Amino acid sequence: MIDVKELGWDPATVGEMDHRLLKAPSVKLRSARSGNNGDAIYCVDLRIRPPNAHADLSTTELHSVEHFLLEGFQCYLPANFVSIGLMGCQTGFYLVLLNEGRAHKICEVLERILTEMQAATAVPYASIGQCGNFRNHSLELAQKIGREMLKARPTWLQVR
Repeated sequence: MIDVKELGWDPATVGEMDHRLLKAPSVKLRSARSGNNGDAIYCVDLRIRPPNAHADLSTTELHSVEHFLLEGFQCYLPANFVSIGLMGCQTGFYLVLLNEGRAHKICEVLERILTEMQAATAVPYASIGQCGNFRNHSLELAQKIGREMLKARPTWLQVR
């Protein structure tokens, strides 16, 4: 059994949560599962905008931020990173990690990615050879989202 409290998460907020109570920006453990061979898989809700508040992200914002998160988590957690996926509601991302579920570590890496994003000169993987919709990117919009997230850094783990 995975002790989510020991990993730095509020057990009362792990799993599905009433979206009317969910704050954003926030970082929330959505699920934690042990495998048969001792590995653990973690799904983390990286919420940028509050649900149902008519503040969803544009496809360009989501796409560009996704590329930064993909590059950053692959770089800083190469043994643990599995995937980053867009939320269909366009309010954030699902981050999937293998054997890394510590809240402080995930937040530390996210903060580093968002901080480095501010000095970037281009969106990563935004070429025709690396992206299926390479024209749909905006460095400026991604950096703006990054600043929004960084401003809320002290309260990322306060999800309700």
